[in-house]
Amino acid sequence: MSRERLRYWFDNTMSKGTPALIGWLAVVSLALILVATAIAAPFAEGPGWLGIAWMSLLRTLDPGTMGGDDGNPFFVFMMLVVTVGGLFIVSALVGVLSAGLDSKLDDLRKGRSRVVEKGHTVVLGWSEEIFAVVSELVKAKESEKRSVVAVLADRDKVEMEEELRDRLGDTGRTRVVCRAGDPAEPSALEFVSPDTAGSILVLPTDDAELIRTLLALSNRPWADARPPIIAAVSDSDNLVAARLAGGVHAEVIDSQGIAARLVVQSCRQSGLSAVYTDLLDFDGDEIYMKAEPVLVGRLYGEALFAYDSATPIGLRTDDGRVLINPPSSTRIGNGDQLILIAPDDSAIKLTGAPPVVLPETIRAPRPSRREPTRTLILGANSRRTRILRELGPYLAPGSEIHLAGSPAPDLPGMLLTSKECDTTSRVALEALGLGAYDHTIVLSDDAYDAQKADARTLVTLLHLRDMRSGSAIVSEMNDERNRRLAEVAEADDFVVGGKLVSLLLTQLAENRHLAQVFDHLFSHRGSEIYLKPVGDYVVTGGPVTFATLIEAARRRGETAIGYRLAAASGLAPSYGVVLNPGKSQPMTFTADDRVIVLSED
Repeated sequence: MSRERLRYWFDNTMSKGTPALIGWLAVVSLALILVATAIAAPFAEGPGWLGIAWMSLLRTLDPGTMGGDDGNPFFVFMMLVVTVGGLFIVSALVGVLSAGLDSKLDDLRKGRSRVVEKGHTVVLGWSEEIFAVVSELVKAKESEKRSVVAVLADRDKVEMEEELRDRLGDTGRTRVVCRAGDPAEPSALEFVSPDTAGSILVLPTDDAELIRTLLALSNRPWADARPPIIAAVSDSDNLVAARLAGGVHAEVIDSQGIAARLVVQSCRQSGLSAVYTDLLDFDGDEIYMKAEPVLVGRLYGEALFAYDSATPIGLRTDDGRVLINPPSSTRIGNGDQLILIAPDDSAIKLTGAPPVVLPETIRAPRPSRREPTRTLILGANSRRTRILRELGPYLAPGSEIHLAGSPAPDLPGMLLTSKECDTTSRVALEALGLGAYDHTIVLSDDAYDAQKADARTLVTLLHLRDMRSGSAIVSEMNDERNRRLAEVAEADDFVVGGKLVSLLLTQLAENRHLAQVFDHLFSHRGSEIYLKPVGDYVVTGGPVTFATLIEAARRRGETAIGYRLAAASGLAPSYGVVLNPGKSQPMTFTADDRVIVLSED
């Protein structure tokens, strides 16, 4: 072996890190002991070869043991040589161990170690939505003895942990671990053990990066059945590409489209955003699916009264179709699952006795009539055109839409007028004649960052409330914290698009089949959630049970899921909304109260 090749081999072994360096120190120590023993043994006056080797070993590892050596001067000199060599070896060993420990601690700080867990939830990416996602995951897993949420993002591990700790506080039984790395890099994905995860969430960040991450997940070799992958695109135009990248195992939603639908539905009905928030978060009632063999062969109308602590809203058939508010005459088949609203899956239990229905209090159905409306949209952003398109199917002939803030797009079949103005100016708002509008939408302006846009929205909203325009107002918010600040405005309809999308992602992480349910609820096709006057269903002013409201709605082809009390409509956080109440508990409604139903109109 040439000198150059020998040196190359030595350099390679040294580059292998702490174990290699310790190995070389062991070799040097052994060589020193053997050489010293071979030279000193002939001059020793007592101990043999093994005794001298033992003495050399002790002096190599602990130079302080030299004290008290006597005998042949050359022998003492050789022990001194061993001791001095031991000083260098021990010093080098301490340095190597210290450097290795520092390197390991640095790797841990950077989040480069692998998460060894099973059934955990993986969150890929970092955005403002992560705080709502992790918070809801913690609530969803409160009943579990031990749960783990693993976050992988291209950020410093310590910074991520500190931000999560500052915003979320104590996470109880759920342990949140962070790892640093590019989620689209296959080697970095291994840090969070995707093979053994229960579900994987890809946060709505930059769509190009999201699609890269979905491709990395799709193309990696999976050791077992891959977990459900949940993601959300921020631009509707990228939805098809993201679904192709994710494949059949990914559930990709359109965050921009969902935010637009929520704004449209909420602007038409005060209190609707509180209903959706209750359904999407894990604080109150959620949507579950459960097969009920006892009810197989019976009618859906009978199943409406089969639970006291849960409310059916539809069926998921054996072939995977979702039916929201199906006809009462629909027969429940073998393998079908009931879709229910309940506080927890453990609360879904069949009732022993049928609930109390008071048929004498039920009013006869009256034909509904759609009246033309006037809608004012203040401000502009990338969702405005989508909002206009979603709003169209809800409008009766003769309805008008007026835009204030920037020029309007040309949309066929819509009566649109637009006016440029500063939507935060009191004078400009007064000039719009707000009293002539039935609905007002305040959009978050994309021209500003999220906090500045929310500040402008709050200014506009406070002006509107002070002017007492009388129209139903819905406002877009970017940050949930700003929504809480705005409660002084006495407005109950703030659509925090990012938070609601985050809540939806969390729900899908627990059950991906809920995507079909919410797609039906958010769409203008089929049955949606409406808040209608209680007086249209039952006689007000006297005791009535919720089971009676269910029966009254059933006769109209609707499903009652709750009510809203007008007296509590200004009280946060529920704003008077009560979902899934007890079926037989009597209560008295007023003419201003609303029943929450699933209906086609």
